Parts: sequence; C-alpha cells; structure tokens
Amino acid sequence: MTPLPPPVEELRLLDAELRQLDARRAVLLHRRAWLVHLLQPRPTPTAPPSPPARRPEATAPGVQNVLLILGGLLLTVAAVAFTLVSWGRLGIVGRSAVLGAVTLAALGSPVLLLRRGLRSTAESLAGLGLVLTVLDAYALHTVALPDTDGVGYAALASATLAVGWAAYGLTVGGRPGAAGRQVSGDDRTTGEAATGGRAPHPVFGAVRQAAVLGLRLPVPAAVVAAQFPLVLWAGAAGAGAHAVTAALLVTAAFDAVIALRASSTAVRVVAAVGAFGLGGWGTFAGCYLSWTAAGPGAAARAGALLLLAASIAFSAAWAAEKPALATGIAAAGGLVTVVAFGGVLRTVLPGAWTVPGHLVCGLALLAAVRPGLPEPVRRGIAAASGSVQGLAVVWALPVVVVSLVGPLAQVGSVWSGAPATARDAVTSELPWPPGAFTAPLVLGLVAAVLAVGVRSAAWRPRALTGALVLAWSTALSLPAALELPYAAGLSVHALTAVALPALARRTRPPVVPVVLALVTSIDLAFLALASQTATLIVFAALTALFAVTARQPGLGPVGAPAALGHLAATACAVGASLGWQPQHTALLVLAVPLLAALLAARLDDAPTTVSVEITGAVAALLAVALAATDPPMLATVLALCGVIAAGTAVREDRRSAGYAAAVLFVLAAWVRLVAWDVTSPEAYTLPVTVPALLVGLYRRRKDPAVSSWTAYAPGLSVSLFPSLLAAWADPQAPRPLVLGAAALAVTLLGARHRLQAPLLLGGTVLALDALHELAPYIVQVVDALPRWVAPALAGVLLLALGATYEQRIRDARRVRDVLGRMD
Repeated sequence: MTPLPPPVEELRLLDAELRQLDARRAVLLHRRAWLVHLLQPRPTPTAPPSPPARRPEATAPGVQNVLLILGGLLLTVAAVAFTLVSWGRLGIVGRSAVLGAVTLAALGSPVLLLRRGLRSTAESLAGLGLVLTVLDAYALHTVALPDTDGVGYAALASATLAVGWAAYGLTVGGRPGAAGRQVSGDDRTTGEAATGGRAPHPVFGAVRQAAVLGLRLPVPAAVVAAQFPLVLWAGAAGAGAHAVTAALLVTAAFDAVIALRASSTAVRVVAAVGAFGLGGWGTFAGCYLSWTAAGPGAAARAGALLLLAASIAFSAAWAAEKPALATGIAAAGGLVTVVAFGGVLRTVLPGAWTVPGHLVCGLALLAAVRPGLPEPVRRGIAAASGSVQGLAVVWALPVVVVSLVGPLAQVGSVWSGAPATARDAVTSELPWPPGAFTAPLVLGLVAAVLAVGVRSAAWRPRALTGALVLAWSTALSLPAALELPYAAGLSVHALTAVALPALARRTRPPVVPVVLALVTSIDLAFLALASQTATLIVFAALTALFAVTARQPGLGPVGAPAALGHLAATACAVGASLGWQPQHTALLVLAVPLLAALLAARLDDAPTTVSVEITGAVAALLAVALAATDPPMLATVLALCGVIAAGTAVREDRRSAGYAAAVLFVLAAWVRLVAWDVTSPEAYTLPVTVPALLVGLYRRRKDPAVSSWTAYAPGLSVSLFPSLLAAWADPQAPRPLVLGAAALAVTLLGARHRLQAPLLLGGTVLALDALHELAPYIVQVVDALPRWVAPALAGVLLLALGATYEQRIRDARRVRDVLGRMD
C-alpha cells in the first residue's frame, strides 16, 4: 500500500482542494444571482418577453472529449507523417533531437496536467506519447539497426514497449499527488474489496491505484504490447508449429493472470480478450497438431501443449469469481484434456478404437470431480465428461438406426431363406457404418456410467431411464456389430424382449421398458420373416409374452394391444403357411377383433379397454383389406364385422357402436349386390330405408318431441332421391310411375299425420317426377311457339306477381303457419 504523504505535502493538497471549492462556490453564486434577476417581475408590462434559454445540444464533457480525441489523432497523424516523409531531410542529430524532444514532451506533460486535475487532456497526450515511442522504435531500426532481423527486432521492441508503458503508467499514476488527492482509507478498503478481502499484490495494487489516481491508458496499452514478444521471438528463431503454439499458450497464461488479479476494468478486459483469443488460437493449433500427428511422439508433444492449455483453463476457473464463467472455462479445460490423451491413444490403437479411447479419457475426468474442488469447477468437469459421452453416443447412433430399421427390408423377401449373419439381415438395403463394431461398447460404457455414477435424488430416475435406453440400444446393435449368426441374433433380440417386461416391475415409470420391449418385438418380427419356421415361432412367442405382460398392473394399455397385434400377425402367418388365399386368411384374422370385443367387455381399466378396442378395429380393417379382392368374401367379412360391432353395442357404454354395425351391414349388403351384378338403385337403398324408417318410428314413439326431419328424413332421402335420378335417366315407364305412386303415398301420409319431412320430401319428388313425365311435351310446345312468346310470358308473369305481391305474402304466411303447426 502507498504510504501517507508527509504533513507538508498533505497541507499543500488540502489548500489546493479548498481553492477549488472557493472557485466553484463563486461560480454557483454568480449563477444564483442571474436566476434571481431572471425571476423578478418586469418594471413595465409592455417590455418584450425574454427569449427562452436554449439548451445546449452537446454536453461540456462530450465536447471536451471530442476535441481531445481529434487533437490526439491529428498530432498522431502528424508524427507519423514526419517520421515517414520528413525523416530523411534532417541529420542524425536533428532527427534524434526532434523525436526525443517531442516524445519527452508528450510523456512528461500528463504529469503536470494530472496535478491540475486535467485528466482527459493528460490521457490524450499520453496516448500521443505512446504512439511516439512506437515511432521511435521504428526510427531506431531504420537508421541505427537496418541490418537487424525485422521480426526479432519487433519482438524486442514490443517487449521493451510493454515494460516501458507499464512502468510509465504505474509511475505517473502511482504517485499520491498525481490526481490532486491522497489515498484515503476508503481507497484502501475499496482495493481490498476488489481482491476479495485479501491484501492487494504490490504490483497489481499499483495497477489499481494507477487506474484510480492516474492515467488509464498506458497499462492497458502495455498489456496489448505484451501479446507479441513471445510469438514474434518464436517466429524469428524459426521455431516449428509446436514452439509457436507454446508461445501462444504462455502468453495466454500471462493474460489470464492479469485478467484475474488486476482490479482495473480496462486492464482486465484487455487481458481477458488476449487470454481467450490467444488461448483459443493456441488450443486450436494444439488440437490440429494432435489430430495430424503421425506417431506417438508427435501426439505426445501436441498433448503436452494441450495439457498446458488445460492447466491454464483450470487455474483460471479456480480463481474466477463468476460461477458461470468458472464452469464454462473448466468445461473447456476438461474437453482439451480429453483431446490431449485421446490423441495419443489414437496413434497407438486401431482406427475403430478412436472414439472408445476418447470416451475412456472422458470417463476418467469423473475421477477428478472431488469434494475439495470448488463447485463451479466440479460442474464444469462433469459437463465436459458428459459432453464427451454425448458425442460418443451420437457417433454410435447410426449403428442403432441400421439395426432398428434394417429388418424392415425383409418384407420384400418374406421366407426367402435365413441369412448367414445378423449383419446380413439388417444391411440388405442399408449400408453398415465403417469401423463401427465398437459402437455397442461405447453405448454400454455410457449406460454403466449413468446407472452407477449419477447419485443425485433429482437426476437418479432420469439417469436410470437413460441407462436403460442405452443398454437396450447396446443389445439391439450387438449381434450385427459382432456379425453373430442369424439364429444368435434372433436369440439376443428375443431375450431382450423377454427381459424388458420383467424389468418393468422395478422401474419407474414401468411403461418405458414395455415400450422398448414392443419396439424390440417389432424388430424381431421383421427379422424372423426370413424363415417360415422362425416367423411362426417368434410370432406365437411374442403373443404369449405380451399376453402375460398385460396382466401386470399398469402395463395393460401397452401389453394388451401388443398381444392382439402379434396375434393378428400370427393369424396371417398361419394362413400363409397353409397356402390360403388372402381373402380366406381374412376370416382367420377376424378372430382378433372378436377376441378384442370379448376382452373389452370384461376389463375394468378404461385405458386398457380403449387400447384393446382400437387394436380390434385395426385388425378388422386388416381383414377387410385382405378380402378386398374377392367381393363375396368381402361381403361376408363386413357382415361378420357388423355382428361384432352389434355385440359391442349391447354394452350400455358402447351404444354408439350400433351405428357402426348398421353401416357395416349396409356395406355388406351392397357388396353382395355388386357381386350379383345388381344395378337397380332400389336394391341398394331399400335395405337402408326400411331399417332407418323403423328406427325413426321407434324414436318418435319413445320421444314424441323428436322432429320428423330427424326421424324420417334420412330414410326417405336415401330411397327417393337416388330413384328420382334413375327415373330421369330411365326412358321406360314403370320406374317413374312407381316412384310417383310412392311419392304420392309419402305426401299423403305426411298430410294425414301433419308431418313436415314426409310432406315436403314426397311433394318435391312427386313434382319433379311429374315434370319428368311432361318434359317431352313441354319441349314440343316450346319448339312450336314463336321466340317472342317466352319474353312476353316472362313479362306477364312479372306484372302478375307485382300486382298480387301483397296477396302472395299473405298466402305464404298462411302456409308457413300451417306447416309450423305440423310436427
């Protein structure tokens, strides 16, 4: 800490402060007198009002800073122009005298300016002085040392300038009277608070004091100049890539120390930018050297550089005050450490073991997560290890996808013969990722870490679920990765499908293992399609497996539909093995919706009931699709589906299934009529009309409030309008005559019982049918009449309507009232 000044110097400082206070008081009193004069009333009312005071568009400090910056820039440009253009016009003595005098003046003036409190002006001149020192160095090389290597000289010059600027900034700012005041106890307290309660370091305490009392520019500029010496020296010495990388990392380490220990914001920002920039550049170069290393020796040298970068990161994370920053830096250090050791392993192990080697290094990081480390550092190291594990899992995902999707290609070659290996069974359409036989090992290691390493109560369930999924992926991809025989691959899949439901009893939530078992069973089913024997055995075994699984508490919504789905697949396989045609196999598949309807009636669990009914409906659609090529069999299948739906509608909570049963029965009748080559529309509509009218009559008797449109309109429309369309296209007399008689009967019944729907529907059809009968005669009459008759008749009609408009409205209201009184 800087000692207190002697009493004489302190008395001088106090006098200076009092003089400044007196001057400021005089300015304020003068301003107050002017304001009082401004607020006094004017002596005469006719005096013109004073104009409002204009607000300045720029503040005084802003104007000051602009002027100082422009002045400094102009002087800098002038100095550069003098050095580059006018340098040769002076002799060696003149050159030295001019540059030396200007430099000394520029560097010495801030001392006097700081004593007078002109900090901004001092900063401008100090910046000019720093630029002049750079020009001095350039001039010295040009005149006195022209044969010296430029890169080496630049390294020496940058180091000299860094030291000189730092000393200049600390000297000018470190004096107690540099800013016109002394270092008080509050300043010391602030310095201690900035260093976390510790006594400030002598050098860094001086940096802090310079930032508070003196110039702010020289020390950050010195930090900028310090970025170049090591790198330039390495380049001048002709060092290789490893040496240049080491220079970058050492410089980054220096920057990290400055950024963590200095209390000046400007110095810390500049040092932090240098640390991240040069450290990132050096780390990237080290990673490139490690990746391109041809042997263990080169990889070890690159690994040493990466370990240096990692040690810098860990040290910075340990000393960082912000937890988020410390975690990020520690994570970066962990990743660099993995790359360092993994690069060496890459040159020793075969190429297929590169990812497992890096994964082992990433898992080894977890050993460094100890209670003695700060919490942010531990989180960063754990995040780095988790990132490595995640990248390894992503690398192994293509193997899992091929093992999961590849068996789908067996659909195109059902029962064509068992392949030789499990890999052949999954790669008939998809390529196998090269060098990926170690993917199951990667997945298994990550699964083991999740199952054993995560002990937090909040993350433990998620970790176990992730471990289960990864273990399942391992088992799924293992047969193809190891090229096991086809039978062995089926056995591994079957054991996995059996083990997962058993594991569901100990897993929360239990549905995850069952879903994985279902996916495994589907994959196994497609794999088994290569062999007829394997297909029958596997399908039957999977049906029994999920039937047992469905009986476990909570697993019914997944297990029951899975069992029914595999049962439908078994029925199809049995029919194909017996040589049946697809339409005959459909009858066998209908056993699944029948069984689903029976099970749904006995189940008490609503989700399981819904899933079973949905599966039964899907199986019924499968049966319909199988029988679609044979209309007689299709009619039979639809009728049987209608019977099943009608049986379901007997249940109190499934009355709506009756509509589906009616639709299925109608479709079955229509398909049967098509199979008999029946083309008369009445044959299709009457089987629908009669039941619909009976249902409507039943509803009307049960609930008299039901409208006739709801009760009778659907049934009447189904028969009347298709027959009307057929009558218009039928030149024979029987159909229009019969349709007219039926429409007349419907109209009379509607009038008799005062029902709107039969009256209007029957009357409309009767009128259109009569029009159809009169159409030929109307055409003959129209052809015989002159062309002016039609416009004349239209005009007469319009006049008649206009003349009797009020009577027509009254008649329409009467008709509306009559119809309104009907049901």
